[in-house]
Parts: sequence; C-alpha cells; structure tokens
Amino acid sequence: MKKWLLTILFGAALVLGACGGDDNADEGGDTDGDNGDDTEVAAGEEAYQDNCMSCHGGDLEGGAGPALDKAGADHSAEDIEDIIENGIGGMQPQSQVSDDDRTAIAEWLAEKK
Repeated sequence: MKKWLLTILFGAALVLGACGGDDNADEGGDTDGDNGDDTEVAAGEEAYQDNCMSCHGGDLEGGAGPALDKAGADHSAEDIEDIIENGIGGMQPQSQVSDDDRTAIAEWLAEKK
C-alpha cells in the first residue's frame, strides 16, 4: 500500500512539474522583429519605477504628484523631458535622473493617452 501511494505521489509531482512551463522564455531576445521597441518600453517603465513611482504612483494614478496615466494626451515626449529636467508647479527639477532615463521615461509616458 505504501509503495502504491508513493508511486502515485511521485507521478503526480512529475506531471505537475512538467506542466509548469516557463512563461517568460522569450524575454532573452528580440525575436518578433520590432527592432527593440519592447526593450525601450521596458526601460522607460523601469526608469519610471526607479525615479517617479514614489510620487506619481505605481499605476500612474498619482499620489504626492499628479496622475500620469494620460500624460501623453497633454504633453509630447519633449515636453515631459523638459518637465523632468526643470520641474513644474510643485515638482522640483529631477537632477538625479540620467539623460537616458529621462528620455526613456518621457517616451514611455508620451504613449499614455
């Protein structure tokens, strides 16, 4: 009886382990031919999370700063870069944000309409 139960448990574990495929297997390379657009979006989103999320929220919903979920409807990428660099209203200039991160954030937010 114990051998039978052990065999069933081992078989179930083996089947469940085989079914749990890697959902992120294609993250390593750009195989869809879009010339890196996904990488640029990921870089913009990551830079946002590192530099802006504490004030503007994880879902762009706002907080200490205004919501940015529709930032692209009112501002171009160039406008957003200028706001990050020089500040606006109660937002101070964000001098700790690198040029590359500022550009990536601005392009990512400009798509939010």
